[in-house]
Amino acid sequence: MTKFWWHIGLVGLAAGLCSALLFASLVSGSALSLLLACLVPLPIMIAAMGWSHWASLAAVATAAIALGLAFHPILLIGFPLSIGLPAWWLGYLTLLARPIGPNGEVEWYPVGRLVLWAACLSALVTLIGLAQFGSSEATIQQTLRTTFEHMLRAQLAIPANAPLVVPGIDDPKRLIDMLVTALPPAAAVMTTITQLLNLWLAGRVVLISGRLRRPWPDIAATRLPPVAMAVLAIAFAASFLPGLPGMAAALPVASLLVAYAALGFAVMHGVTRHLQGRTAVLVGLYAGFVLLGWSGWPILVMALLGLVDGAVDLRRRVAATRGPPPMPPPERT
Repeated sequence: MTKFWWHIGLVGLAAGLCSALLFASLVSGSALSLLLACLVPLPIMIAAMGWSHWASLAAVATAAIALGLAFHPILLIGFPLSIGLPAWWLGYLTLLARPIGPNGEVEWYPVGRLVLWAACLSALVTLIGLAQFGSSEATIQQTLRTTFEHMLRAQLAIPANAPLVVPGIDDPKRLIDMLVTALPPAAAVMTTITQLLNLWLAGRVVLISGRLRRPWPDIAATRLPPVAMAVLAIAFAASFLPGLPGMAAALPVASLLVAYAALGFAVMHGVTRHLQGRTAVLVGLYAGFVLLGWSGWPILVMALLGLVDGAVDLRRRVAATRGPPPMPPPERT
């Protein structure tokens, strides 16, 4: 037993230091550091899936202590709340199972519920991040507006006492107002995408290493729980409320749209399963999403597909039109 806990501790220490180094890469300010920072949850999830959730918790504690000592004590709390504990929880749920038969059969935690958890946690983390800017919508927006203006002035080398002039932009203040409005839901979207991407990458890494205890799920069969659509409808209606409640409600709307966009990709994997050019179709789909994803339209289109499937079970209807699989040719004697 002592050897087991030593092993768990060493794995957690290594994973936590790796996660802390990825986080610390932001100090360089390079474009590569932004990409590396997106992978901060990955070592924590790998520790959870490949060893145990105790190793993952040790990784969270190690990373928080290392970052708190190296940069600022606030990271002792900020890192676990924003990155560490959500990554640990998703990794823990991934290996959750319950017995369903007398012969040792088990039912693993559904992928659709993992996607829903990732979306909800991302909205919560974004809300916690916004709370650092103020306790009201006006305060948050003013703080963000000031931050964006300082960033533009620093980028363009414009003194604080000089008018803000952005090349190619007629009204810089309008641009800042648009950024302030778009940032909260955009942050929820990016956080959800990052969580899902890291969850998939961690699963693949642990699968390749041979340590993944659950079988690899059929992604094309992923379905969100029915409650997800109800939560999305309620949050969408609440997003029209004035003030901070409306701003807060817009966050789960954005993150759940990403969840339904992931479901839309699962639908495409399912309905193209029997097509001869399936690989080309999926490659083109993902390439278009990567190239045009910044505009937001690909996410909305895939989310609409996911919502349609959630409402009318599109994959089952398409499968029913194909009929039974063809009979194999008779064997020659």
